Amino acid sequence: MGFKEKLKTILDLYGIFARIGTFTIGGGLAMMPMMQRELIEKRKWITEEELIDYYAVGQSTPGIVAVNVSTFVGYKQAGIIGGIVSTLGMITPSLLIIMILATFINSISDYPYVQKALRGINVAVAALMTYVIINFARKTIKNFENAIFMLIAFVLVFFFKVPSFWIILSALLIGIILTLATRSQVKNQNDKDGNQ
Repeated sequence: MGFKEKLKTILDLYGIFARIGTFTIGGGLAMMPMMQRELIEKRKWITEEELIDYYAVGQSTPGIVAVNVSTFVGYKQAGIIGGIVSTLGMITPSLLIIMILATFINSISDYPYVQKALRGINVAVAALMTYVIINFARKTIKNFENAIFMLIAFVLVFFFKVPSFWIILSALLIGIILTLATRSQVKNQNDKDGNQ
């Protein structure tokens, strides 16, 4: 990639993530539809599977999920500088908007119209997140075992208030154990086939 192409990519990364950060309310999963449209459908920078992986890793690491995802995408497109620029693009709108709101929030938060607007925004965000969760589940639950794990995780978090950190850590360990067990079975089967 030449200097001009890299510079264009870096500017595109900043612009795209600044737009996503500006026009998506609710953060995290609520940003997923816009990320799918911008990063997968329009630019084909990443695949659906990569976006899901980035969200999974972003959820498991410290920090805000959407910022982590923007860093991963930026790094994939333009290395370290791309990761930094994408991160800056994602946080700039929030930083500016929060600074402006912090100035006025105490003076306007008691107005009935503001309270109604905030309730309306909450409903819209809930609808968006429901769509994303259903979409996310369709793409990640590929067999009966995945569905059982999802159900167990939901019950533990929703009913028993188990911190999500422990769910993520447990899922990571179970995934490693299952992968190692599967590899061991395949190796044993290959050895058995080789001996016959």
